[in-house]
Amino acid sequence: MRLWEGLRLAIGTLSVFPVRVERVDREVAGHAMVLAPAVGLALGLVAGLPLFLPGPPLLGAALAVGLLAVLTRGLHLDGLADLADGLGSGKPAAQALAIMKKSDIGPFGVMTLVLTLVIQVVAVAYAGFAAFVMACVAGRLALTWACRAGVPAARADGLGAMVAGTVRRPAAWLVTLLALLGAAVLGLGVLPDHEPTTWAPASAVPGDSTGTERFDTWLDDSDAPVSVEPLVDVAVPPPPSVPFTYGVIVLPLGLLTGMGAALLLLRHARRRLGGITGDVLGALVEAATATALVVCVILG
Repeated sequence: MRLWEGLRLAIGTLSVFPVRVERVDREVAGHAMVLAPAVGLALGLVAGLPLFLPGPPLLGAALAVGLLAVLTRGLHLDGLADLADGLGSGKPAAQALAIMKKSDIGPFGVMTLVLTLVIQVVAVAYAGFAAFVMACVAGRLALTWACRAGVPAARADGLGAMVAGTVRRPAAWLVTLLALLGAAVLGLGVLPDHEPTTWAPASAVPGDSTGTERFDTWLDDSDAPVSVEPLVDVAVPPPPSVPFTYGVIVLPLGLLTGMGAALLLLRHARRRLGGITGDVLGALVEAATATALVVCVILG
């Protein structure tokens, strides 16, 4: 029952999907952060649907990233911009937190937001559906680790205070292993062949191996065979290959690298601010997502 309450809290907090949350406390919040990657999986599967639309891949990627922002109410992007303004100000922790709490957005936030969105859109266009779903999981897995025991809150109130230190390390490791396994299965299950499509002329392929026949002789009026060249070559597609290396290595490595980038940002935020806030958590989601996508593009 508590896990179910945690799942409902995770869905209600991390997405626009309407759910009824009856209990909110630190115990339920801990379950919600453990189950956050499952919400990321659902978000990725839904937001990634525009990638299957006909048209330029860049357009589908822009629609997918935009739909993801809509499905999350833009909260993570807002947190990224606020954290960039706070850290970019160079002010002490108290003043930086005050800057982050303001409703407006400064130059550091604008630059960080635009750059992150551009990176995500371009990377999704090249990496594809499976990498996009994996990156959404990686972003929410960053929440699990950011809320592990020993990580303090920067403020005495707010979302950070509610979830800070609520996740036990064994639970975080278990969810990480499941996410890695899921990334490998996802890559092997839905990724298309990454090799360029080639077509072989029928003249280079024996007819009995392709199911086609080639006639090089025709009969004229005198019934004498005359050798001629065929008018059209029949294109025969090569057999598809299985993206084993990409699925088993690249996607899990992208997930781990995204997590590593989020943990580095978390370490910097803790040193500057003293702990986590809701804005820090949102920034970690976007940082992990973008990094995971970039790794998939570079290694894929």
